[in-house]
Amino acid sequence: MPGTSRSKAGLRCGDARQVAREALSARGVGERLLDDVLTVVAELVSNAIRHAGGVTGFSVRCLPDAVAVEVSDASPVLPRSPGTPVEVPGGFGWLVVNRLAARTEISADHSGKTITAYVPLTGDARGA
Repeated sequence: MPGTSRSKAGLRCGDARQVAREALSARGVGERLLDDVLTVVAELVSNAIRHAGGVTGFSVRCLPDAVAVEVSDASPVLPRSPGTPVEVPGGFGWLVVNRLAARTEISADHSGKTITAYVPLTGDARGA
């Protein structure tokens, strides 16, 4: 399932979801996978907006075994899991992303980070 969908920097969550929906619907992706990808898109984009000053790059790519959702922002601060540290709220979106994705990759440097989440085309990454 080759193909790429890219969007401009500074996009909002609803716009990112629409780009992803159009790209995946055109390829005949099933509703369950579409829902999972749209959830990952929403979590990564909203986290970039909320915690990192906004999105600087976004793409959705169809690979042979997964849909890759890639979101970049200008903050080098890495996502964290809930309760780390316990007095700081949040982290639940990152938990959701890692629950739906078979794997996630983060590349970061002083100018920001890029998070790529791979949502599997078949099987169920949940509970893995």
